[in-house]
Amino acid sequence: MAKRGRSGGRGGRSTAGVVDVPKGTRPDGPVEGVYYIDTGDCELIADQDNSTGWLLKINGVMSSHIDLADPLFLDFEYMRWMAALIESRWPPSSASPAGPPRLRGLHLGGGACSLARYFAAVYPDARQVVVELDGKLAEYVRGWFDLPKAPLLRLRVGEAREVTESLTADTRDFIIRDVFAGALTPRSLTTAEFNQHVRRVLAPGGLYVVNSGDAPDLKNAREDAATIAAAFEHTVIIADPAMLKGRRYGNMVMAGSDVPFGDDPQLARRLLGGAVPAHLWNDAQVRAFAAGSPVRHDPAAPSIAP
Repeated sequence: MAKRGRSGGRGGRSTAGVVDVPKGTRPDGPVEGVYYIDTGDCELIADQDNSTGWLLKINGVMSSHIDLADPLFLDFEYMRWMAALIESRWPPSSASPAGPPRLRGLHLGGGACSLARYFAAVYPDARQVVVELDGKLAEYVRGWFDLPKAPLLRLRVGEAREVTESLTADTRDFIIRDVFAGALTPRSLTTAEFNQHVRRVLAPGGLYVVNSGDAPDLKNAREDAATIAAAFEHTVIIADPAMLKGRRYGNMVMAGSDVPFGDDPQLARRLLGGAVPAHLWNDAQVRAFAAGSPVRHDPAAPSIAP
């Protein structure tokens, strides 16, 4: 579930028909239309407000936006918030003679790889892996958009939890969870047990950043916050005031870390200065928001009768 940071673009399906791409071939650049993928269909839509922009819908739900001419342009506000948070922890314009930090990133949920493409431009030496469940979609995205090549950016086809559990400890500086089945993240990616796998894979000082979508009752967001707060000593939430007050459907960005987030006035100004101004809640506010909500757990294994 994604909300764009400015008005514009076409909300419905395009008038183009289904594009039949021969098996085993990769599209050479984006072409408007509806494409069959392994998990259903996706639709590629030209951005009417941006001559080099493209919107991607997956099974009827808006997923991503890409500007082919500018990898630093992020159209969805929650992605801008994620980028601001990560850049606050690791400033790109480092004064070190070594230049920007060589980050190791893991993206759970691929879409159009908007954030991975952004970080590849901000941190040229970063090594990123994008985990995408749908192999056909990953093939299309690699052919449509100007993505960095491996090893800078690898697309790994697989289920996000299985891939995370398979990774070596202390091997990622940041992990981003942006996986949706309809309006919500699959439960298996929201439990305390999964958060412990994330914590194990993160290097000391690393960041776990999630896109938590919810309705105005905020039940899902509170449980997400409670579960992340149970796994990490330090947390934050970023969202616009209307979302924080439960006045609309939308997205919250939540993050956990083993080290404090600190007080970064530049981050606060950056969040307030966007097209959709956002507030940042500190750890105490996050825990107050989550108070009384249950921590999610994996289903208990069925008992075997004697």
